[in-house]
Amino acid sequence: MIKTRFAPSPTGHLHIGGARTALYAWLYARKHKGHFILRIEDTDHERSTKEYVDAILEGMQWLGLDYDEGPFYQSERYEHYRAIAEQLISKGHAYRCYCSKERLEKLREAQMANKDKPRYDGHCRELNLADLTKPHVIRFRTPDRDEITFRDQVYGVINVENTELDDLVLIRTDGIPTYNFAVVIDDLDMKITHVIRGDDHINNTPRQINLYHALNHKPPIYTHVPMILGPDGKRLSKRHGATSVMQYRDEGYLPEALLNYLVRLGWSHGDQEIFSLQEMIDYFDVAHINKAPAAINPDKLLWLNQHYLKTSDPIHTAKQLAWHMQGIDTSQGAKLADIVVAQAERCKTLVEMAEKSQYFYQDFAEFDPKAAEKNLTTDIVPGLQAVLNQFKQLATWEQEHLHQIIIDTAERLALKLGKLAQPIRVAVTGNTMSPPLDITLKLLGRERVLTRLQKAIDYIK
Repeated sequence: MIKTRFAPSPTGHLHIGGARTALYAWLYARKHKGHFILRIEDTDHERSTKEYVDAILEGMQWLGLDYDEGPFYQSERYEHYRAIAEQLISKGHAYRCYCSKERLEKLREAQMANKDKPRYDGHCRELNLADLTKPHVIRFRTPDRDEITFRDQVYGVINVENTELDDLVLIRTDGIPTYNFAVVIDDLDMKITHVIRGDDHINNTPRQINLYHALNHKPPIYTHVPMILGPDGKRLSKRHGATSVMQYRDEGYLPEALLNYLVRLGWSHGDQEIFSLQEMIDYFDVAHINKAPAAINPDKLLWLNQHYLKTSDPIHTAKQLAWHMQGIDTSQGAKLADIVVAQAERCKTLVEMAEKSQYFYQDFAEFDPKAAEKNLTTDIVPGLQAVLNQFKQLATWEQEHLHQIIIDTAERLALKLGKLAQPIRVAVTGNTMSPPLDITLKLLGRERVLTRLQKAIDYIK
């Protein structure tokens, strides 16, 4: 069975670069009917927090990237890593190193001064020291000869001479495993067949392959994904705007819009821009991942988001909108799904939709001054009063009846339809912008419309 994994470190929120990596690994597993595993690499005790773990889990859930196994935590497996390291020592593939921090710093300074590549000089390599009472690390004995060759599914064949590699620390002085060691043990234990990760790890791969060989196992197939850049072509950072997944949620983007956006950051399927989740699964192929870094395009994401606001299931979108309507009682009034249908063409984000929909559930404090000055004038009082009287007599509160009353009243008073409709809109919403008036009136409901029309008439008088 094909198995992929996403293995974030909980030292920050779920970054969109990490989310794209998770998406690619998830799509690969789903396409091949395999398993997708979530592993939390929380060995950095100083920076890893439960808050960030929760943020990662929340981000994965919001995106809909479900996992078949996990989440696993490296912090729960320390004894296992140390036991494997001891096995490597017994087989001659690792050794204890007692070099002090001061010695290593002096060694590095001397190498830098000589313009040599900084690396451990193997001082403890052949000493076979075994005093467990003294502070020490466990180092991997990198082979002296040969080279590591592997085929990356994005970058092709990569060759690295073992003479270029250091004797990697496997277990630190405090007994905690290093990234390169723990990740290999985890991927072995979890039977990971395909590793899809950022290309900032490509230099770690030869070291990890050496570990696989020492453990007498075949390494997985590697796919290293280029980084995401800002619109200016520089490394993505906070100065470019939102960088974490939940920031995009907070700014009013739908998860399916962000997924569609992320899948196209470095991958393509012909000229197609819009993909359903099933199409992403069906079409995804690591061979079509671009080697060049992809730059974010906020305008493209906005365009996609509006597309999904208009085309997604309104009930699903309403659940997302509800999060942005916090503090507003939406139980009394129109269904949020109906609000979504009415507002989708007019909004690009859920934040905008929430802001433009408050008057459906809350009375506004005052009319927009410019809108009131232009539309709520003394000469429109007869029209508003006539409409109010007609609305009061309606047996059923339906769009077509509301619309016909406005048309009939305008004709009877010799008014252009817009000269009556716009003052009604200002009266019931507080401003000049809303969905079509008959839809707006229907969604507001009888009580709110009658109360607000009377309020407008009183305001004018």
